[in-house]
Amino acid sequence: MEGVFDVDWMGLLTREVLRERTAELIAETCAWAVGMSDQPHHLRTGGRIVATGTTVGERAAHGLALSGDEDGRLDLGDARPGSFQDALNSVDRDGVVAAERFDVEVLEPFVAATCLAAAERARSTRPEAWVELADEVGEDAADLAAVLHTGGWAEPLRMDAELLVLAALRDVPLIEVEAEGLPLSLVRAAEGLARAAAPAGPEPEEDLSGSLFLARAAVAATGGDPPLGPAYAERLVEELLAHGIEPDEIPDVLPHLPLQPAAVAEVVAIVRAAGIG
Repeated sequence: MEGVFDVDWMGLLTREVLRERTAELIAETCAWAVGMSDQPHHLRTGGRIVATGTTVGERAAHGLALSGDEDGRLDLGDARPGSFQDALNSVDRDGVVAAERFDVEVLEPFVAATCLAAAERARSTRPEAWVELADEVGEDAADLAAVLHTGGWAEPLRMDAELLVLAALRDVPLIEVEAEGLPLSLVRAAEGLARAAAPAGPEPEEDLSGSLFLARAAVAATGGDPPLGPAYAERLVEELLAHGIEPDEIPDVLPHLPLQPAAVAEVVAIVRAAGIG
């Protein structure tokens, strides 16, 4: 019963930190939505993706639904036409539902950062309880990412985060969400340009060159857009091993791959949990 209690208090703490970061989550969501209204609108008709000849914004302005009966997720159905929820349930030209991209690009990295912040707070404010919790889940208390991965707090927190977003923005017109997110979107774009202009990371050791060639091929084989987010971590580990990367080489190649920091932490946690690195 004590172990159950330990896991429980950590779950409560992750939700507490998420509530504290709600405003930040909504801001990041609005920034992510910027540009959606300018995209060509598509619907799935008879199982095929068809361009309607208008943009998402034009359709929303005329009070037309952005998602169709064959599109999206059931939990996002019955949305108000032109609303943010309606836009989340729409599909792009490749048939990908916007909500799926939102999960990968916003919710998952935000939840990973929130869990990490909660773990750092727990280790700082309740050091003994944190050590007991790490022991309960069978991980080293110093390895926050491993404890979080094994404890499994991210997925229920992701669902809580999605509920917070929908509670705030569900029926808000997409154009208003975009307008709210524009300032932060410009900041994020500037940060992206700064990162691209920054000097490259450390040169890999010469004996890693062959492994890096294979590792980069493994990244491409995941099918994700770089830098890969934590949602691709398990697939990346599989591809790395399939491409001939030795388990003990994985930590060495990670700094040289196009991965988000949260993805690196997740890969390391997976490798350690599986005992292959």
